[in-house]
Amino acid sequence: MDNAMYVALSRQMTLRRELDIVANNIANVDTTGFKVEGTMVKTDPSTGASMVDGPASLKFVIDDGVTRDFGQGALRQTGGPLDLAIEGQGFFKVQTDAGERYTRDGRFTLSPEGKLTTQGGDAVQGEGGDIVIDPTLGPLTISADGVVSQGTTKVGKIAVVAFDDLSGLSKAGDNLFSNTSNLQPQPSTAAQLRQGMLESSNVNSILQVTRLIEISRAYESMARTIENTAELSRRSIERLGRVA
Repeated sequence: MDNAMYVALSRQMTLRRELDIVANNIANVDTTGFKVEGTMVKTDPSTGASMVDGPASLKFVIDDGVTRDFGQGALRQTGGPLDLAIEGQGFFKVQTDAGERYTRDGRFTLSPEGKLTTQGGDAVQGEGGDIVIDPTLGPLTISADGVVSQGTTKVGKIAVVAFDDLSGLSKAGDNLFSNTSNLQPQPSTAAQLRQGMLESSNVNSILQVTRLIEISRAYESMARTIENTAELSRRSIERLGRVA
């Protein structure tokens, strides 16, 4: 196969991966706490292309993972007493069946036992473990530093943690992240909680739709390159056959 076709095919492979990621960004434009993602590529470490007279100084690119922008999303007012938004860097800590996980999604609710949980039923962690609410103690208030109170009674304090290296966080489903690094999270001193608010996705829908169009056009361009290269090869073979 002609080297130009190999180059075009390798580009199409990365474009398909990028298309999946951009489509996922658009699908999560209204997902609370979602962080926009992008594609990383790298040079294929295997042997490069070759030509009739020897190796060519040509390398291909391949998909090398996903980048994630943890920038602050806009805060929107909901008025819900169990809705919480983090202003600044940090994550809520939750306990799941698979272990400790982290999230920016503050759409919390109460379990039948009175535990503060995520929409998926995972217990939100305080500095001393699960946070249990007693409805008979009155309305719930949560301060900017995470202290949960009912009237004059302090119920607990919501744990908000931060990571020195965010690249160690990996998606774990249900808008949760797992820590895949050896670094342990530390209590966040800069983040503040906002009760009755939620953090919107930081996806810019206009930019993502524009990028979707660019990817589609680039993919079509690579397809035309492959077709044109194949046509040139066909014509060359026909001419060589006529000369012979």
